[in-house]
Amino acid sequence: MPISDTKARNAKPREKLYRIADGHGLCLEVRPSGRKTWRLRYRLDGKANMFTIGDYPHVKLGEARERRDWGRKLIEQGIHPRDQDQRDKQTRQAKQAQTFRHVAEEWYQQRAGEWTEYYAGQVRRGLDNDIYPAFGDKPIREVGAADVLELIKKAEERGAPTVAQLLRQWISAVFRYGIINLMADTDPATFVKGAVSRPKVKHAVALNDKQLRFLLGQIEVFGGYRTTQLAIQLLLLTMVRTIELRRGRWKDVDLEGAIWRIPESDMKMRRPHLVPLSKQAVACFKELREYTGGGELILPGMKHPRQPIHHTTISQALVRMGFKEGGFAPHGFRATASTVLNEQGWPPDAIERQLAHAPASRTRASYNHAQYMEVRRDMMQWWADYLDRLKQSKEGEG
Repeated sequence: MPISDTKARNAKPREKLYRIADGHGLCLEVRPSGRKTWRLRYRLDGKANMFTIGDYPHVKLGEARERRDWGRKLIEQGIHPRDQDQRDKQTRQAKQAQTFRHVAEEWYQQRAGEWTEYYAGQVRRGLDNDIYPAFGDKPIREVGAADVLELIKKAEERGAPTVAQLLRQWISAVFRYGIINLMADTDPATFVKGAVSRPKVKHAVALNDKQLRFLLGQIEVFGGYRTTQLAIQLLLLTMVRTIELRRGRWKDVDLEGAIWRIPESDMKMRRPHLVPLSKQAVACFKELREYTGGGELILPGMKHPRQPIHHTTISQALVRMGFKEGGFAPHGFRATASTVLNEQGWPPDAIERQLAHAPASRTRASYNHAQYMEVRRDMMQWWADYLDRLKQSKEGEG
């Protein structure tokens, strides 16, 4: 007769161990100490065996019967329930040992080769400084949306909403990697997407002729070290992004051919870019080479020559020159050149190509690259001459 929960609860200990049968091998074992244990009796390979399911009342009658049925299916396959139970336990422990840090490091090592050195450094700092201290040593399956939300909110509260969004993206990428490799089940970072407001994009401010004339007159007075002054002039003369100039290496600059071949690894858009150099740009590079030509980088840092100048160096020089912080920024040089060149009637496609704004079509991009190189050479020389005329008019006024 099957055992009932009441009978199991009321079973009293005796001088000797005894068992109350339930059915199909399941029984409740009652010891003299009063401990009650569910056991499954079975025969396999001609030998009697006993599998311990768990103690009553921690394991209730219904649960014990479910475990019995699970065990009997294994026995029919010639598998000892205790052996399978041990394997399942080891699997659970292995899953618990897979911390977020462990999975994140695997993800980072696999992906870092696809990134620029700068971006890889960003991710590395995000992991080490923010993510790992928060839940790096926690099993990845135990990291929940609340953990991610708390982390990104802290970053937002310290005035870094952009960092907060990047942290969420990187965490989400780690979880997706974990899911693909059977180390995670879900991506809790998706549940907090939008929890941090995206900062409004500040469009680059273009200078008018009067402001540009003022800037040209201030460079050699308040522009800082000569290398910084030359860096500002090159930003004006080449229309490259600040980060592309900072990453620039001498081996990519051909002064005789008046061309700067920027490899895709140094470009924001990860496409190689050719920059035709005006006579004035070549002169700037030649002078700069006297200061930094002995190293790899065009603009090495003073304290750490193997690293480029700090990303704020040019911005701080602009502040010294009279441009308020938060107003005109280095990327405004590109907007200024684009505005003037468009107003003067230069081909929009040539201007866009000079700005490294690649067309959506790869075929069109290749076509434009070949078609507009000579136009771009003429255009960049005109732009350099235009800047000289502005500067001379300022000096003439003085």
